[in-house]
Amino acid sequence: MYSLANKRVLLGVSGGIAAYKSAEVVRRLQDLGATVRVVMTAAATDFITPLTLQALSGNPVHTKLLDTKAEAAMGHIELAKWADVILIAPISANFMAKLASGEASDLLSTLCLASRSLLAVAPAMNQGMWKNPSTQKNIGYLRSRGIHIFGPAEGSQACGDTGPGRMIEPKDIAELTADLFETGSLAGIKVVITAGPTREAIDPVRYISNNSSGKMGYALAEAASEAGAETILISGPVNLKPPSRAKTVYVTSAREMHIAALEEAVDCQLFIACAAVADYRPVNQSEQKIKKSKDEITINLIKNPDIVADIAALTNRPFTVGFAAETPQTKDCLEIYAREKLERKNLDLVIANDVSGRTMGFDSDDNAVLVVETSSSEAIPKTSKTILSRQLIAKIAQMLKITNKTL
Repeated sequence: MYSLANKRVLLGVSGGIAAYKSAEVVRRLQDLGATVRVVMTAAATDFITPLTLQALSGNPVHTKLLDTKAEAAMGHIELAKWADVILIAPISANFMAKLASGEASDLLSTLCLASRSLLAVAPAMNQGMWKNPSTQKNIGYLRSRGIHIFGPAEGSQACGDTGPGRMIEPKDIAELTADLFETGSLAGIKVVITAGPTREAIDPVRYISNNSSGKMGYALAEAASEAGAETILISGPVNLKPPSRAKTVYVTSAREMHIAALEEAVDCQLFIACAAVADYRPVNQSEQKIKKSKDEITINLIKNPDIVADIAALTNRPFTVGFAAETPQTKDCLEIYAREKLERKNLDLVIANDVSGRTMGFDSDDNAVLVVETSSSEAIPKTSKTILSRQLIAKIAQMLKITNKTL
């Protein structure tokens, strides 16, 4: 199965009649899950319009090295950093020579020099130009630099000649591009993750909440996206930059998170409840700020909906993972609490952590957890939440495979 899920492809289009096929290349890349941005040389715009490729890719097409508007939105250096792979299809004999000599005379050649991403090219030219010793020398040099060469194919050409030099088919280009990457362990599945705290309003300026920073949930969303999943992050109020390859749904209260979770869980295969949801909310929310007039006030609370339990109770339930932030009196209590939650809420996995200290857990960049499943448990020692998230996603992906929960 070919997949470019969550991959960023910068498609370069150079001049030549095969440039018309770049429209289908965009489509084929998108069919495999890629996000595509397009950069065109001046010569390429004589064969296909930037507007066509902009409409197909859904992103602005870049054509000029020094473009004030483009630099304000996404400068050429940022564009070079953005790409997981730069794919030039078609690449002409002229642009191939530029690439081999290290020129930076236009936007596309500059990006190739500035980027550390993978680089692949699909040649398209007259058969005589392809066979020319200069072209062959350039091809050999590009290969020696680790640049991937896709094709060319043999056959009839626009000029009437027959021989090598035709650009290979867009479908083949997309599949060869996918082959450059290792298929992610969650490729092809939808993952929903909740993160952060919820806020339960008392009046327009006060609320009940907790110390959750959202860092663990956001790290899990990044890790799931890296593994190829279509990732939906449902986030409470946090001060974190949203994961670039996940769709982020922002909510404030537990009831809002409950609604969003049920909507997104309908067609997901994996649900990870990492949010620190407030268990209770005020029965009544004052429409006006409560004035400080008494030494004591009483706020009546009512229980919030149990998001993870409701997800686990769905008829076509996803593989459901819960988190348990605990303050255990003894080391053994952590597993006892986690296992009780696992059984009571009918979960597939519970990830428990001790938040009684100040060096891990809430608002920390590090964490240590106990992963509890029906028949076993595994302690993962203190590490960064980024590394921990990758370890957890790898473990969950393996469990999904065993339990046949994937598509």
